[in-house]
Amino acid sequence: MTIAIVLVAIISTSTVKAQKFEQPILISSAGQSADVKLVKMLAQRQKLEANTVLMAKESDLEGVKTLIIVPGFSSKGLGAAGVSQQEEYERVEAVIKSAQAKDIKIVLMHIGGNARRKGQSDVFNTLVADNALEMIVVKQADEDGFFTKLSEKNNIPLTLVNKIVDAAVPMAGLFK
Repeated sequence: MTIAIVLVAIISTSTVKAQKFEQPILISSAGQSADVKLVKMLAQRQKLEANTVLMAKESDLEGVKTLIIVPGFSSKGLGAAGVSQQEEYERVEAVIKSAQAKDIKIVLMHIGGNARRKGQSDVFNTLVADNALEMIVVKQADEDGFFTKLSEKNNIPLTLVNKIVDAAVPMAGLFK
């Protein structure tokens, strides 16, 4: 009986397939944290063809092949953008639906560690993870297995990195 359970677990996790992603890339925020600016810098260092729009709309997806969403709630960021949490959630949800309708692949990049976890941040983390084809996450944000569970639930690859700077190589690797 135990052997059968182990085999089922191996088979179910082996079905996680690495996707092939294409450029150009749009990088945007979900929750308006400043983390999106760091992901933009990582993309630039890797010489990826990427544009960053903090509050991307459906019209910003024109010509885009991959959408990288950087989730993380920031009340300061939302205040600066002049939007409520609900308005931001609806914007992100609309961009995700539009991206999917246009066959634009979605990647979640969570680099904010524990500061961008739990509470309001996890609303955005879950929304993006439930629609992503790949996740790159700084390990500190997954200490409780939150992203691991989302990866397993959604059957998508999860790459955990030690530091923000370490996210650059797996990000670039998605486009090779």
